[in-house]
Amino acid sequence: MPESKSLRAAYGEALVELGAKNDKVVVLDADLAHATMTSMFESAYPDRFYNFGLAEANMMCAAAGFAHSGLLPFASTFALFGTGRAYEQIRNSIAYVNANVKFGLSHSGLSVGEDGGSHQSVEDIALMRVVPNMTILVPCDPIETRKAVFAAALIDGPVYIRVARPVVEKITDPDTPFVPGTILRLREGSDICILATGLMVREALKAADSLAVEGIRAEVADVHTIKPFDADYVLSAAERCGAILTVEEHSVIGGLGSAAAEVLAGNSAARFRRLGIRDKFGYSGRPADLFEAFGLTAGHIARECRALLG
Repeated sequence: MPESKSLRAAYGEALVELGAKNDKVVVLDADLAHATMTSMFESAYPDRFYNFGLAEANMMCAAAGFAHSGLLPFASTFALFGTGRAYEQIRNSIAYVNANVKFGLSHSGLSVGEDGGSHQSVEDIALMRVVPNMTILVPCDPIETRKAVFAAALIDGPVYIRVARPVVEKITDPDTPFVPGTILRLREGSDICILATGLMVREALKAADSLAVEGIRAEVADVHTIKPFDADYVLSAAERCGAILTVEEHSVIGGLGSAAAEVLAGNSAARFRRLGIRDKFGYSGRPADLFEAFGLTAGHIARECRALLG
């Protein structure tokens, strides 16, 4: 596998691979197939691909129908439209009855960049996390994205796969474990644990490298599953390190930071801080500039670690 690839391209390739192994797989899109990369599946299996146009709510209801008919639907569009515009349909037509529908929603977070705040979903994890029966997977690199697609196919019930737009360097390997519902330790450490998800995992590893030069040993964990959340890992990391920092390309309200806070509250005296988007919308700009402006870079992560450690 190439060293770098966009997660949406990895998603499209994984769908084609899964479709070859399972003829029950069908893919639905809302007129964005060339952006979500489901066009790859359309080219390979045109009789199992359905374009619903700009009708996301209708697409989700149809996905529920496909699931009830014994098929395995993957519904794709931008994260903002899927989790926002079609929220009621996901809640009532899919999650409420635990329909076996998968959502591969791309262009999540600030990394949409120049599309601006209207298209940057910074609340999508929170929206999906509060819905019963929902599993939430947030892969950090192309290899994990493929694993997330195959893992989602084996889970009975709705699964949200949060797919990012940018080209991403590989962090994990094909042999790296990917077990939904667990947190994966990528770097050993004893002074502080950085819990990172999605595109922030790479930045957390870079921050740990810079902190190591100063003698600060930072554990780095890849939180590829936001729900169900691995409370045991968080509590053990708090005991090992005594300090926890969460990092996410999402609002600090309702996402990874909230999940960790809910676990630690009343159960640990570890120092704790959340790094993410502070109750704001995004705005237009290059992803790198937006990450800098919102404090989501390795430098900011290292600074937060130092501050937390005093």
